[in-house]
Amino acid sequence: MKSTTRGTIAAVITGVAAAVGAATPAAAVDTVPVPVPLEGVENSLNMELPKLGGEIPLLTPGAPEGPQYVEGRLIPERVIPQLPVSGALPGAGLRAPLPHLLGDDFDHVGVEAPASDLRTLAPGLTVDAPLTQPNPDNYGLPEVKLPQVGVLAPVLQTVPAADLGLGSGL
Repeated sequence: MKSTTRGTIAAVITGVAAAVGAATPAAAVDTVPVPVPLEGVENSLNMELPKLGGEIPLLTPGAPEGPQYVEGRLIPERVIPQLPVSGALPGAGLRAPLPHLLGDDFDHVGVEAPASDLRTLAPGLTVDAPLTQPNPDNYGLPEVKLPQVGVLAPVLQTVPAADLGLGSGL
């Protein structure tokens, strides 16, 4: 194999490894940070402005739980299954300058509301037919019964939090 061919193959393998290595951490992140650039306004006004940023969640749909067959029913439970979705609530952070109103040790006030985990389940549906299973006492024919319809309620679980603080420096 020529040295140019080996060099080309080595370059391609290195590029693929770099792309895979760079893509892996980005795929593992649940939120995307969003800074708000205010440096240009600070320079043009010649004053200190608050530092502001946020976090946007990445929603991840899960695998729905399939229908469950129950003895005594013609149609399985959860005809329309609930779809689980996990992600996070959006987060925000703000640090604003404070002109020594509370003493020399306090230079800023800050509010942090980090992104908090969020788990949801979409509504589902369960239905049962207006017939029973075949009855051997009735020559193998099913009997009539009232139809049943049920709605599986949606679920939303999260624990939001926020911190308010005073401190020195911005």
